[in-house]
Amino acid sequence: MARFLTLADVAEELSISVAQARSLVRSGELPAIQVGGRGMWRVEAVVLEDYIQRQYARTRSVVAGAEEPTD
Repeated sequence: MARFLTLADVAEELSISVAQARSLVRSGELPAIQVGGRGMWRVEAVVLEDYIQRQYARTRSVVAGAEEPTD
């Protein structure tokens, strides 16, 4: 796997739209960097994996009744 992923790559990995991936990045929920003259977003593969693990932990908490889900 490449070190940096495009938003399209992130969207494919998470089975979401590119717009949803962009929203995760712009909200700060998924850390990313802008590169190049056009400011293209890139997400480091390990950062995406950390995000996925955080979401698993959050889901476990919700299932255990520790917090209410937010959508």
